Amino acid sequence: MTTYAPTSAPLSHRRRWAALSVLVGAVLLLAVDGTVLYLAVPSLTRELSPSATEILWIGDVYSLALAGLLVTAGNLADRFGRKKVLLIGTAAFGVASTLAAFSPTAGVLVAARLLLGIAAATIMPSTLSIIRTLFTDPRERTRAIAIWSAGSGGGIALGPLVGGALLEHYWWGSVFLINVPIVVVFLVAGAWLLPESRDPNPGRFDLLSAALSMAAIVPLVYAVKHAIGSGVDAQVVLTAAVGMVSGFLFVRRQRRAADPLIDVTLFRNGAFSGAVVANFVAVFALMGLLFFFSQYLQLVRGFSPLQAGLAEMPATLASIAVVAAVGVVVTRLGRGRAVAVSLAVTAAGLLLVAVTEQAPQYLWLGLTLVPVGLGVGLALTLTVDSVLSAVPRDKAGSASAISETAYELGAALGIALLGSVVTLVYRGLLPSDSAPGVRESLASAVTVLDPVSPQAEAARQAFTGAMQVTSVTAAVVTAVAAVIAWRTIPSGKD
Repeated sequence: MTTYAPTSAPLSHRRRWAALSVLVGAVLLLAVDGTVLYLAVPSLTRELSPSATEILWIGDVYSLALAGLLVTAGNLADRFGRKKVLLIGTAAFGVASTLAAFSPTAGVLVAARLLLGIAAATIMPSTLSIIRTLFTDPRERTRAIAIWSAGSGGGIALGPLVGGALLEHYWWGSVFLINVPIVVVFLVAGAWLLPESRDPNPGRFDLLSAALSMAAIVPLVYAVKHAIGSGVDAQVVLTAAVGMVSGFLFVRRQRRAADPLIDVTLFRNGAFSGAVVANFVAVFALMGLLFFFSQYLQLVRGFSPLQAGLAEMPATLASIAVVAAVGVVVTRLGRGRAVAVSLAVTAAGLLLVAVTEQAPQYLWLGLTLVPVGLGVGLALTLTVDSVLSAVPRDKAGSASAISETAYELGAALGIALLGSVVTLVYRGLLPSDSAPGVRESLASAVTVLDPVSPQAEAARQAFTGAMQVTSVTAAVVTAVAAVIAWRTIPSGKD
């Protein structure tokens, strides 16, 4: 059994909720940083001339590194102190943000995004652990987790708005540079308000398991991206094999280890597995949609970055409104049915997005974003609590690590898989005689074509068709997850 020993006296009621605001601010910063880049893709494409593959890596390497390192970073935080690791990671996040803001090439930006993901991995695992230390009363803790989830989901949706406001007046690097003053404020507030806690008996750190966890995630994602973008070849087979073998070895080692990084036996609990799947798919659908939806608004509809950010506000407002409605929904439906219904609403919204992307007026498209934001926000809020409620208290640490890993892996794979589908369908819908620069991506096409030429219009239509296919694909995946959640997560009324 893992224990969590605070190294400071219990905080007062007011101090606890003030400390929670710092933790929610940290999660909000990470979530915003995960999506704030999307609106900057057209601008940085003009400045750095990245390839289509580099654009995808700029988008998903952050979440990929974060997902791969969450369990390892959480284990280190248990050993050395969650507050200490949280503050060190936050400082590193500010340094990496500065590097990203002033990247001279696409390769440097990819590297900077990788460093941001590594730094973020030291921040995320500590937040829920500190919340458990702060709030010993179950009802208070549930409320705190709901606010934490809302901050995470709201940050995903707020990213494009923040990016749009910055890009309206500044260069693309401003979407990263804005992190620096926020980091400074967080370091001061966190050092003052947050309590320190650590596991007094963490066991032996398993370096091999940490390496295997990364070796399982990264090659598999790369194999999928490469297969969809370039077809199945020897490279795809080799990297996929490396990922699957590493994953098998990782799971086997966790089953036998006295102090595993992840308690894989938790997945025998159907309610736990269903909640993890629901969490993964909700983020998968939203991140995959937002990454290319922002480009669609600017490059197809001709919106400015700020207009594009405002155009995504219906999803933002709907996801925030969930905080007020979640209690009523769970009381009426029960947790399992509420998660299933939220995913079904998301799937319906994604289908409506596909239908309205050809609509001449934005109004109808904007309205379809409401069910997407509502469904994703509700799913994210409920699944974290569902994961923690599905296991005994002594396994809550492993449960939260798995939940956070699913969240970030969903973000990475949403961009990688759905982004690759967009690229593949876009190229398939283009005229066969299109120039290489046009086939690379729509962002690249607008830099080499006359905006009013027939070729430019054909490229915009191809991209719109690709977005529609991808939205339908995301809707189908989300609908399947809704069925899984309905059948696996208990619906006892709260």
